[in-house]
Amino acid sequence: MSLAFEEVRLNLPHIEVAAHLYGPEEGSPVIALHGWLDNAASFSRLAPRLEGLRIVALDLPGHGHSAHRPAGAGYNIWDYVLDVLQVAEQFGWQRFSLLGHSMGAIVSVLLAGALPERVERLALIDGVIPYTGEADDAPQRLGAALNALLAVDDKRKPVYATFEQAVAARMKGVGAVSREAAERLAQRGLMPVPGGYTWRTDARLMLPSPLRLSRAHALAFVARVACPTSLVLADQGLMTEPKMRELAAKLPFEVHHLAGGHHLHLDDETGADAVATLFNAFLR
Repeated sequence: MSLAFEEVRLNLPHIEVAAHLYGPEEGSPVIALHGWLDNAASFSRLAPRLEGLRIVALDLPGHGHSAHRPAGAGYNIWDYVLDVLQVAEQFGWQRFSLLGHSMGAIVSVLLAGALPERVERLALIDGVIPYTGEADDAPQRLGAALNALLAVDDKRKPVYATFEQAVAARMKGVGAVSREAAERLAQRGLMPVPGGYTWRTDARLMLPSPLRLSRAHALAFVARVACPTSLVLADQGLMTEPKMRELAAKLPFEVHHLAGGHHLHLDDETGADAVATLFNAFLR
């Protein structure tokens, strides 16, 4: 399987981002969005298997080789929606599809709900809506986030003596991954520092959210999605809780259950083939 792609940097009006380009220039436009603390390499198995598509696999701001947001700015989930929209603008795409995994799937739903006229199709992997919160929790949540912001400069990202140690740590991280998947993410996500390697990701990505959408807010975005949507749920993924399965059963989406973990599209060839089989038919 060829992993050929073009590495690009995009100067958006508000930030510079990096991306991998896959497929023919005349292919149907797709923007691929990775999960929290991942990077564009999340699609390194899947994208080459998707035919007839022009795929822009982003490093979202704060991840991979993309710039970090400036001091004083945050990483609210809805902030990524503008990033993605500006990428589409730079390519001149008035209509485009979104391929999203985990956090990237959530961002995709928010954009498709906010501007349904811009999104042609949604292909989602193990993600739909963000973690939600209600009004009673808002003051305490904001307070915790403010205190964390004050302390963030005093925190040091972990340094791993060897590349292999970093890979082993990523295998055990949120949404545990296979060794080969961890290696792919680490090859793009690590940088050398005195004493070894650390992650390129912005330390502020680890801070608590100052505000969360309520469940009613989140479901309002789902309800406003007007395009065909295909959702892949991993049998050992992060949406296995009864409440999330109940939500998935009520969605106005095409839902498929596949064997594998949260990163089934990246963990191995079998998972990537299974997801590609579904999305090749859907995205074309």
